[in-house]
Amino acid sequence: MTERDAEAPGLARLAGLIADETRAACLLALLDGRAWTAGELARHAGVAASTVSEHLGKLVAGGLLTEERQGRHRYVRLADERVAQLVEDLAAQVAPQAAARRPRTLRASSAGSAMARGRTCYDHLAGRLGISVTDALTGRGLLRQDTGFALTDTGLGWFDAAGIPLTATGRRPLARACLDWTERRPHLAGVAGAALCKHALDTGWCVRIGSERAVKVTPAGEAALLELLGIDPVALR
Repeated sequence: MTERDAEAPGLARLAGLIADETRAACLLALLDGRAWTAGELARHAGVAASTVSEHLGKLVAGGLLTEERQGRHRYVRLADERVAQLVEDLAAQVAPQAAARRPRTLRASSAGSAMARGRTCYDHLAGRLGISVTDALTGRGLLRQDTGFALTDTGLGWFDAAGIPLTATGRRPLARACLDWTERRPHLAGVAGAALCKHALDTGWCVRIGSERAVKVTPAGEAALLELLGIDPVALR
């Protein structure tokens, strides 16, 4: 057995963890970067709390989720950014099939439109919002995409001037491309993507809407993004 063959059992176990519709629904919900209770995930997935609890136990044991306890409440979240990247990349592969199915209700259609317009992908911005920001950074020479994502010196200065600190942690890259599953193009992830998303939410440029990952750009956010990056507010609506 070659060294690569030796990795096959582990890969099969990982694929098996994800290859369940309930567990997949939980992983997708947790892409919002927040911690959820088992009850919240059960309602989201449309299954009994006892059923989702069993699934969450498997995901925690498999290293895809971590759990926290506060009193009687048990919260789970994605283990780290690498897990989020894996889930988002897999979702991007099935996005064309999902898009081909018409929403069955007006509510589902509205929720889908909101997610496509702007959302969080774990801890960075995605959807048309994420793509618009990425394109604007690139167009102004702040971000390079020719040999992978990388902030330029001018880009580093822009983040500093905008009051968005870039604090590297561990081995996480400063800038990374993440394939957007609705736009089918890469948006900015990594330390810079996370810092920009946090700043947008902390300052009120964006607010979360609904119970999933959708976010909406506020009038203050439209003004800030127009001033700092020249993004037309119409592109954000």
